[in-house]
Order: sequence, then C-alpha cells, then structure tokens
Amino acid sequence: MVQCIISPSVLAVSLLMSVSGHVPNSPVRPLQPQRRVPAHDQQRRRLAAHGHFVPNITMGAPILTCVKQNVPEIFMDCHMMVSDPANWIDDVAKAGGKLYTFHYEAVASPTFLIVLTHTGSAEVAKTVIDKIHAAGMLAGLAISPDTPSTVITDELGNAVEMLLVMTVRPGFGGQKFMAECLPKCTELRARFPEKHIQVDGGVGAGNACQCAQAGSNVLVAGSAIFGSADPKKTIAEMRTQVDAEFTKKA
Repeated sequence: MVQCIISPSVLAVSLLMSVSGHVPNSPVRPLQPQRRVPAHDQQRRRLAAHGHFVPNITMGAPILTCVKQNVPEIFMDCHMMVSDPANWIDDVAKAGGKLYTFHYEAVASPTFLIVLTHTGSAEVAKTVIDKIHAAGMLAGLAISPDTPSTVITDELGNAVEMLLVMTVRPGFGGQKFMAECLPKCTELRARFPEKHIQVDGGVGAGNACQCAQAGSNVLVAGSAIFGSADPKKTIAEMRTQVDAEFTKKA
C-alpha cells in the first residue's frame, strides 16, 4: 500500500517566516519547525516559479539554500513552474532539493520544442527526468487542469517517482479546489498502482477524503495548514482520512 504524505506548501507562509522563523519587529512569535509540521511529516514543500510558465515568481535556489542551512533535515519537494525545467536542475540540486517536479506543459510548448529539440514532447520530458536523476534528485511530473492524464505515457509514468495532478491553475495560492481534476488521479492510479500521486491546489481537511478516494496519496496543502489555528491537528485529520481510504482499498 502506498504511503500517505501530507506536504505543507510554504507558498502560504510569509517569506521572512519561512526562512528565518520570525518577522523582524513583529509581535508574531517564531514559527518553530515542530509547530509547522509534525516529526513524521518530513516533506516540506518549496515552490519555485521563476521563468515564464507562470506569471508569479516565488522561491528560487538562493532561498532553498538558506532554508536548507537553517533546517538541515528538511526534505525539499520543489515544484518547478518554469518554462525551461532542465535549466534549473543543477542549481536546485546544489541548493538541497530532494524532489524536482516539472510540468509536462513546459516541455510540450512549441517554442521549447523548436529551440531545444526536434523530438516529441514525451521524449523531451524523459530527457529532463534523466537529468534530474543524474543530479541525484527524485523526479516528479506535473499536469495542469486543462491537460489530460493520458499525455503521461507508461514510459514517463514509470520513469518518475511522483505524478502531480494540479487541482488549481498553477501560479497562485488560495484558489478554489477543482474537483473535476480528480478523475485524472483515478486514471493514473489504475496504471501506476504503486506510484506516489500528488494533488496540489485548494486541498484541506474538507476534501482530503475525496482526493484519497480518487487515488491520491500525497496531498499538498498551504492555506489549510498554515492558516489553521492548529496545524498539527489539521495534518492529523487529513492523514487519518487518506489512510482510511487506502486501507479500504488494500
């Protein structure tokens, strides 16, 4: 049975708090790692959105390096919403990234294909995956709401450690959950029963069960966790729901 992972998204956290633990000249108390995430939830998400794939710019390699220096044990799950995912692999690996997820759409764009290769997008994606592995990181492949799960070939799905189904349009936090994307999780789970399948966008305790029923075992939550009065309790509630659903399937 696949393992449940709750991955808090620091896109929902003040940048100063995520790096230093507190905001200078603020009455807000430091947000200690043990409050942010329980000890068994070692996967802390870091969203990097430089380039032109999404309009927002959030966190790049220099910030990842700072986070790693301050929290050495952190597992940095890096969702790279960039137009040229191969270009950032070495920098993120050197900064301490452990999981590097890129978008299928980024390598499927006509400009990318014309400039960098004369092969198909699936072949380009496989090349990026190989480069990620060569840099010592795990690889993830993401698809946006308008992209069907069928673009992920069996070869690509088997080559990565994780598949990400976006349940909001990438680039901005705090969006409404798009339940219509969940059938893609079901289709991918049927083809890749032992694979980590992640959902990202509008996820929280209110729909964790729905996500697990569809086949997702890795849930990214930003506002739902960091906006909660009790983040540990919220994570525990989500984990309980996911575990219960996968126990039924076992």
